[in-house]
Amino acid sequence: MSRRMWGGVSSALVVLALMLGPGPGELPEALAQSKTLTFQASWPSGLTLYDNFEMFADKVDKMSGGRLKIDTLPAGTVVGPFEVLDATARGVIDGGHTAPGYYIGKHWAAVPLSHGPLFGMDTIDMFGWIWEGGGLELINEWYQEVLRLDVVSFPILAAAPQALGWFKKPIEGWDDFKGVKFRIYGIGADVFKEAGMTVVTLPGAEILPAAERGVIDGAEWVGGIEDLKLGFYNVWKYHYTPGMHEPTTVGDLLINKGTWESLAPDLQAIVRAAAQATFFHWWVSWQRQNAEAYKEMVEKHGVEVRRTPNDILITFLETYDKILAQKVAEDPFIKRVVDSQKAYASLLVPYRRSVWPPYEFASDYYWKDLIFLK
Repeated sequence: MSRRMWGGVSSALVVLALMLGPGPGELPEALAQSKTLTFQASWPSGLTLYDNFEMFADKVDKMSGGRLKIDTLPAGTVVGPFEVLDATARGVIDGGHTAPGYYIGKHWAAVPLSHGPLFGMDTIDMFGWIWEGGGLELINEWYQEVLRLDVVSFPILAAAPQALGWFKKPIEGWDDFKGVKFRIYGIGADVFKEAGMTVVTLPGAEILPAAERGVIDGAEWVGGIEDLKLGFYNVWKYHYTPGMHEPTTVGDLLINKGTWESLAPDLQAIVRAAAQATFFHWWVSWQRQNAEAYKEMVEKHGVEVRRTPNDILITFLETYDKILAQKVAEDPFIKRVVDSQKAYASLLVPYRRSVWPPYEFASDYYWKDLIFLK
């Protein structure tokens, strides 16, 4: 039989097999083959942020019936924590688990696209803006057209709301920030520079060693379980919350664009659905862990959890608005992002403030005596 004839016969056999369907306990060979992708995080494996990464990989594995597997690697395995984006774009790794705010040096739109006050929106509203308000399209436009990087992004890590941070001594007002060497990133870094802070950007694993060496006087990381795991209570005893720098914050899953396009449509749908499911599944689990962590910090480690003075929160918002107005005037893409968020927030935030019950009403009725915030 000639090669051409054999090719035609083999093609016909494949079509026939697909029409007849698999036999008991069998799958067509094309479906039975599994694909493994290598992803790296921007954080070490000991953090609950990394649990989000592994939760996603587990969901993809189960939803795809083992056809798609994600090999999860902690920060530093292939590249440094702040190099995950570029490594993904170049195909050094297939994907990354990181935070857009880490790449503010590339373009300032990283701030409104991932974290910040965002006109009163919380995590639920931000999720809505991403999936219902055009946010996902703007995020990917930023990566692909503004930064010109071959990646696809799916928001996955809802690590908010976050605390103001840790200090050596009580903070009574905005002026107490002057001269403080403080670890923070993103919009928090931009705003607190205006307050006279010396801002240092470090990955999570380097914060405690820097504090012990006296390189920094205080730090913002996340709050709750993440801060407990890193042992900040061993150096600082004053912990202030909330912060206005990250009442919402979202990390994302990055996939090399060529790798993404090589996936079958059903596997792309699985990745998308797994990212959505992980966003909220991990977030509610994380809130429980945060509650347990604060209880331990207060009762076991003697941490004073104090409410951030209102004048700090208000001054933060005023300073942020000034910075934002300047950025909007300078960059048309930032303006498009901000206009999109304002439009969504102008609909959702007044609706929720009007219709949803105030959290404090029933919570104070039942649990006011257990509130530990000073």
